Amino acid sequence: MRGYDPDKERRRLGGVYAGMSDGELEKLADDAPALTEVARETLRSEILRRGLAITLRESGAADEESTRFVTVRRFLNVQDAVVAKSVLDSAGIECYLGDENVIRMDWFWSNFLGGVKLRVPQDEVAAAAELLDQSAPEAFDVEGAGEYKQPRCPNCRSLDVSFRDRPVAYWKCRACGHTWETSGEDSQ
Repeated sequence: MRGYDPDKERRRLGGVYAGMSDGELEKLADDAPALTEVARETLRSEILRRGLAITLRESGAADEESTRFVTVRRFLNVQDAVVAKSVLDSAGIECYLGDENVIRMDWFWSNFLGGVKLRVPQDEVAAAAELLDQSAPEAFDVEGAGEYKQPRCPNCRSLDVSFRDRPVAYWKCRACGHTWETSGEDSQ
Protein backbone atom coordinates (compact mmCIF):
# COMPACT_ATOMS: atom_id res chain seq x y z
CA MET A 1 0.00 0.00 0.00
CA ARG A 2 1.43 3.37 -0.96
CA GLY A 3 1.70 6.26 1.45
CA TYR A 4 -0.49 9.32 1.26
CA ASP A 5 1.06 12.07 -0.89
CA PRO A 6 -0.46 15.49 -0.01
CA ASP A 7 1.11 17.18 -3.05
CA LYS A 8 -0.34 14.62 -5.42
CA GLU A 9 -3.74 14.99 -3.71
CA ARG A 10 -3.54 18.82 -4.06
CA ARG A 11 -2.91 18.46 -7.79
CA ARG A 12 -5.76 15.97 -8.18
CA LEU A 13 -8.19 18.12 -6.22
CA GLY A 14 -7.01 21.22 -8.08
CA GLY A 15 -8.15 19.59 -11.32
CA VAL A 16 -11.47 18.55 -9.80
CA TYR A 17 -12.18 22.02 -8.37
CA ALA A 18 -11.08 23.76 -11.58
CA GLY A 19 -13.76 21.77 -13.43
CA MET A 20 -16.53 22.83 -11.06
CA SER A 21 -18.91 25.74 -11.56
CA ASP A 22 -18.89 28.72 -9.18
CA GLY A 23 -22.14 27.48 -7.68
CA GLU A 24 -20.69 24.03 -7.04
CA LEU A 25 -17.68 25.59 -5.33
CA GLU A 26 -20.00 27.68 -3.16
CA LYS A 27 -21.96 24.59 -2.07
CA LEU A 28 -18.74 22.73 -1.36
CA ALA A 29 -17.46 25.70 0.68
CA ASP A 30 -20.57 25.41 2.84
CA ASP A 31 -19.61 21.78 3.59
CA ALA A 32 -15.93 22.68 4.20
CA PRO A 33 -15.81 21.31 7.77
CA ALA A 34 -16.37 17.82 6.32
CA LEU A 35 -13.35 18.14 4.00
CA THR A 36 -9.76 17.19 4.76
CA GLU A 37 -7.26 19.97 5.44
CA VAL A 38 -5.64 19.44 2.02
CA ALA A 39 -9.07 19.64 0.34
CA ARG A 40 -9.92 22.86 2.21
CA GLU A 41 -6.56 24.43 1.27
CA THR A 42 -7.00 23.48 -2.38
CA LEU A 43 -10.59 24.78 -2.38
CA ARG A 44 -9.43 28.12 -0.91
CA SER A 45 -6.78 28.36 -3.64
CA GLU A 46 -9.32 27.75 -6.42
CA ILE A 47 -11.73 30.32 -4.95
CA LEU A 48 -8.90 32.89 -4.77
CA ARG A 49 -7.70 32.03 -8.29
CA ARG A 50 -11.20 32.81 -9.63
CA GLY A 51 -11.53 35.94 -7.49
CA LEU A 52 -14.81 34.72 -5.97
CA ALA A 53 -16.33 36.21 -2.83
CA ILE A 54 -16.89 32.81 -1.22
CA THR A 55 -15.91 32.06 2.36
CA LEU A 56 -15.35 28.52 3.58
CA ARG A 57 -17.58 27.74 6.53
CA GLU A 58 -15.33 27.05 9.47
CA SER A 59 -17.88 26.86 12.28
CA GLY A 60 -21.44 27.76 13.06
CA ALA A 61 -24.82 26.32 13.85
CA ALA A 62 -24.23 23.19 11.80
CA ASP A 63 -21.02 22.47 13.76
CA GLU A 64 -22.85 22.84 17.06
CA GLU A 65 -25.52 20.49 15.73
CA SER A 66 -22.92 17.95 14.61
CA THR A 67 -21.60 17.62 18.15
CA ARG A 68 -25.09 16.57 19.22
CA PHE A 69 -25.65 14.22 16.26
CA VAL A 70 -23.67 11.12 15.37
CA THR A 71 -23.36 9.12 12.16
CA VAL A 72 -25.12 5.76 12.43
CA ARG A 73 -24.70 4.64 8.80
CA ARG A 74 -22.83 5.64 5.65
CA PHE A 75 -24.18 4.95 2.16
CA LEU A 76 -22.40 4.96 -1.17
CA ASN A 77 -25.47 6.25 -2.97
CA VAL A 78 -28.20 8.74 -2.11
CA GLN A 79 -31.09 6.36 -2.88
CA ASP A 80 -30.14 3.86 -0.16
CA ALA A 81 -29.58 6.71 2.31
CA VAL A 82 -33.03 8.17 1.61
CA VAL A 83 -34.68 4.78 2.18
CA ALA A 84 -32.90 4.36 5.53
CA LYS A 85 -33.81 7.94 6.52
CA SER A 86 -37.46 7.24 5.70
CA VAL A 87 -37.40 4.25 8.09
CA LEU A 88 -36.20 6.52 10.91
CA ASP A 89 -38.57 9.35 9.92
CA SER A 90 -41.56 6.98 10.04
CA ALA A 91 -40.53 5.92 13.56
CA GLY A 92 -40.32 9.57 14.67
CA ILE A 93 -36.53 9.57 15.09
CA GLU A 94 -35.00 12.94 14.23
CA CYS A 95 -32.32 12.50 11.57
CA TYR A 96 -30.67 14.12 8.58
CA LEU A 97 -28.39 13.16 5.70
CA GLY A 98 -24.90 14.65 5.66
CA ASP A 99 -23.19 15.39 2.32
CA GLU A 100 -26.36 14.39 0.46
CA ASN A 101 -26.46 17.51 -1.74
CA VAL A 102 -22.80 17.40 -2.73
CA ILE A 103 -23.08 13.73 -3.70
CA ARG A 104 -26.33 14.43 -5.61
CA MET A 105 -24.38 16.95 -7.70
CA ASP A 106 -21.70 14.39 -8.56
CA TRP A 107 -21.94 10.84 -7.22
CA PHE A 108 -18.22 10.25 -7.93
CA TRP A 109 -17.60 12.33 -4.80
CA SER A 110 -19.24 9.74 -2.58
CA ASN A 111 -16.00 7.85 -1.84
CA PHE A 112 -14.06 11.09 -1.45
CA LEU A 113 -16.48 12.41 1.19
CA GLY A 114 -17.06 9.09 2.92
CA GLY A 115 -20.53 8.55 1.50
CA VAL A 116 -23.88 9.98 2.49
CA LYS A 117 -24.01 10.05 6.28
CA LEU A 118 -27.21 9.24 8.18
CA ARG A 119 -26.99 11.20 11.42
CA VAL A 120 -29.17 10.94 14.53
CA PRO A 121 -29.09 12.48 18.03
CA GLN A 122 -26.67 10.69 20.36
CA ASP A 123 -29.50 9.50 22.60
CA GLU A 124 -31.32 7.87 19.63
CA VAL A 125 -28.40 5.79 18.32
CA ALA A 126 -29.54 2.48 19.85
CA ALA A 127 -33.14 2.85 18.63
CA ALA A 128 -31.99 3.91 15.14
CA ALA A 129 -29.53 1.02 14.87
CA GLU A 130 -32.21 -1.45 15.95
CA LEU A 131 -34.59 -0.21 13.25
CA LEU A 132 -31.92 -0.16 10.54
CA ASP A 133 -30.68 -3.66 11.46
CA GLN A 134 -34.10 -5.27 10.98
CA SER A 135 -34.18 -7.77 8.16
CA ALA A 136 -36.64 -7.48 5.31
CA PRO A 137 -39.86 -9.47 5.78
CA GLU A 138 -40.21 -12.48 3.48
CA ALA A 139 -43.75 -11.47 2.50
CA PHE A 140 -46.38 -8.87 3.33
CA ASP A 141 -49.83 -7.85 2.15
CA VAL A 142 -50.20 -4.90 -0.22
CA GLU A 143 -53.63 -3.34 -0.13
CA GLY A 144 -55.39 -3.87 -3.44
CA ALA A 145 -52.60 -6.05 -4.86
CA GLY A 146 -52.40 -9.05 -2.54
CA GLU A 147 -49.30 -10.65 -1.06
CA TYR A 148 -45.85 -9.39 -2.06
CA LYS A 149 -42.95 -11.84 -1.75
CA GLN A 150 -39.52 -10.32 -1.24
CA PRO A 151 -37.07 -11.57 -3.89
CA ARG A 152 -34.20 -13.76 -2.70
CA CYS A 153 -30.67 -13.89 -4.05
CA PRO A 154 -30.38 -17.00 -6.25
CA ASN A 155 -26.76 -17.35 -5.10
CA CYS A 156 -26.97 -17.16 -1.26
CA ARG A 157 -30.77 -17.00 -0.68
CA SER A 158 -30.49 -13.69 1.24
CA LEU A 159 -33.48 -11.34 1.37
CA ASP A 160 -31.13 -8.36 1.51
CA VAL A 161 -31.43 -7.46 -2.18
CA SER A 162 -32.06 -4.23 -4.05
CA PHE A 163 -33.33 -3.42 -7.52
CA ARG A 164 -31.35 -1.14 -9.84
CA ASP A 165 -32.70 0.18 -13.10
CA ARG A 166 -29.74 2.04 -14.61
CA PRO A 167 -28.17 1.55 -17.04
CA VAL A 168 -29.79 -1.91 -17.26
CA ALA A 169 -32.41 -3.31 -14.88
CA TYR A 170 -30.97 -5.85 -12.45
CA TRP A 171 -31.05 -7.07 -8.85
CA LYS A 172 -28.07 -6.91 -6.52
CA CYS A 173 -27.53 -8.87 -3.32
CA ARG A 174 -26.07 -6.80 -0.51
CA ALA A 175 -24.96 -9.94 1.33
CA CYS A 176 -22.80 -11.61 -1.34
CA GLY A 177 -22.63 -8.99 -4.11
CA HIS A 178 -24.23 -11.27 -6.73
CA THR A 179 -26.17 -9.47 -9.49
CA TRP A 180 -28.83 -10.92 -11.77
CA GLU A 181 -31.54 -9.96 -14.19
CA THR A 182 -34.94 -11.33 -13.35
CA SER A 183 -38.33 -11.90 -14.84
CA GLY A 184 -39.80 -12.05 -11.36
CA GLU A 185 -39.93 -15.84 -11.11
CA ASP A 186 -36.25 -16.80 -10.83
CA SER A 187 -35.54 -14.84 -7.63
CA GLN A 188 -38.06 -16.65 -5.42
